[in-house]
Amino acid sequence: MLEDTKGLGKKDDIVEVNDGYGRNFLIKKGTALEATPENLNSVRVKRGALLEKARREKEDAKEVGENMQGKTFVLQMKSGEGGKLYGAVTAMDIAEVLKKEGFAVDKKNVTIKNPIKTAGTFEVSVKLHTDVSVLVYVAVKTLS
Repeated sequence: MLEDTKGLGKKDDIVEVNDGYGRNFLIKKGTALEATPENLNSVRVKRGALLEKARREKEDAKEVGENMQGKTFVLQMKSGEGGKLYGAVTAMDIAEVLKKEGFAVDKKNVTIKNPIKTAGTFEVSVKLHTDVSVLVYVAVKTLS
């Protein structure tokens, strides 16, 4: 299969279908290839490359996570009376601070447990990969 087909299989799956359906529909439409030795080898090589790429990405995320784990990042915010911030600290604010420190993190991967509306140090979870998450600390300081 070259692409996901509902009720039949997912991309790179090897499925058995009737000759007419395969020849006249799937192959003509470009959603499948005939299971020749060359095509099967091509799928095997492609699958191996994808697995290796996923393994490397996970290793890279683990390495970055080891460098980030437990670090404190300082965020300067404007505040009013009593140390209350004008608005809350957002995931985008934290992602920008991380980017300035050399860690490219998407704001969607930053999880704030409780809204941050005052100065102080707060624990934040950052997801670097589907299997790799780290805890960092954000120290919110008020501007004078």
